[in-house]
Order: sequence, then C-alpha cells, then structure tokens
Amino acid sequence: MNNKKTSFILLIGFLFLWQVISIIIDASYILPSPIKVIETLWELKEVLILHHLPYTMLITVLGLLISIVLGLILAILMDYSKRLENVIYPVVVTTQTIPITALAPLFILWFGYGISSKVLVTVLITFFPITISMHDGFKSAKREHIELMKSFGATDFTIFMKLKIMNALPSFFSALKMSIPISIIGAAIGEWLGSQQGLGYFSRRMLTQLNGGGVFAPIVILSLVAIILVQVVIFIEKRMLGKWRNEL
Repeated sequence: MNNKKTSFILLIGFLFLWQVISIIIDASYILPSPIKVIETLWELKEVLILHHLPYTMLITVLGLLISIVLGLILAILMDYSKRLENVIYPVVVTTQTIPITALAPLFILWFGYGISSKVLVTVLITFFPITISMHDGFKSAKREHIELMKSFGATDFTIFMKLKIMNALPSFFSALKMSIPISIIGAAIGEWLGSQQGLGYFSRRMLTQLNGGGVFAPIVILSLVAIILVQVVIFIEKRMLGKWRNEL
C-alpha cells in the first residue's frame, strides 16, 4: 500500500470518527459534523472565498515575503561574523518564547485594526524557521570545499554564491514548507483577535453566534490552501533541486 492510499484511508477514518462523535454529542454549536461543515461552506462560498480569503492570503503573502527577506539577512549576518551570530542567535530564539496571543493584542493596540498588525504577527512566527534553517544551511558547507575554492582564487563572495547558497537551498525549501502553514495560522490569529475581515475574523464572528459550521468552514478553506501551497513549493523544489540531488 503506497503512501497516498494510506493517507486517504486515514483521512476517511478521521472524517468517519468525527461524524460519529458529532452525532453522539448532538450539538452542532460545539462540534458540527463534517457534513454540516461542508453544507455551511457551500452556502457561504462566495463570502468566504471572494471576500475574506483574499484578505487573509494578502496577510500571509506579505508576512512570508518579509520573513524570507528578514530571515535571509539575519542568516547572512550570522554566517559573516561569529560575533554577530553570538548576538543575533539568542535574540532570534528569544522571540519564539513570547506567546503570540499575548503580543497580538498589543500589535493591534499599537498599529490599529489595519493589515500591518496582522502582518507583524505573521512575521513574528515565521521568520524563525527561515532564519535558523538558512543559517544551518550556510554552515553545512564543508570546510574542504571552501578551502579548495580558495586555493583556486575564489573570493568570499564567490564561495557564498556558488557553494553556500546551493548548500542552503534544501534547508530553505524545508523551512518554507514549515512556514506556509504557520503563516496562515498567524494571519488567522491576528484576524481573530482584531479585524473587520478575513477568515479568522469570520470564524470568530460565527463563534459569537454559536454557529459551529461557520466556525469550521474557514478552517477547512485555510487547511486546503496550506496543502495546495505546500505542494506548489514541493513541485518547485523538485524542479530546482532534483537533478542536483541526483548528482550527489
């Protein structure tokens, strides 16, 4: 049995168990059945997909882009100087010990209910894996390869561009696959705590109305979007690195 069949069977089993538990509880505002969620999703598809999804995705994309740029800069600085690494690395780790749910309301207080506060939340929880993965990728370049390139007259910049970046690309794609779902979660958290639109906002609004199907419908959309985006990254990764990995 291949992995796809196994995953499909597990998914069916999970949905069946969910359906059974929802029937036992018999309270859709607590745990709506999968059928109820699908019905709600179909009824609200235009509002969710055409109005709220684009806003959430805008936050996600902006947050990811900023995280990639910030993470790359910090990783380069740490690779360039051991002293900078000793300063930056603990700060990067410390940012991950602060509860997002505690900072998100402060960001909303400081920056308002606009998009900037949600983007900041997204950046805060996504730049860490990108930074650390790129840093480890740069460090993975073998010393003998570096010395060999130097013996042929290669400059530090050439070594970085030709050797270290290639070594860091697999780590970058791995970090990106981790960061995509996290960035979507960050966007939803920011919207949940303070927004006027977005799937996170819609889910919170449905919660206040005790509409279980309405709470879960945006979650289903976000999950599907995350799966699609991760698959796109996997496809790009295979196209870019497949041949290079086969040659190793």
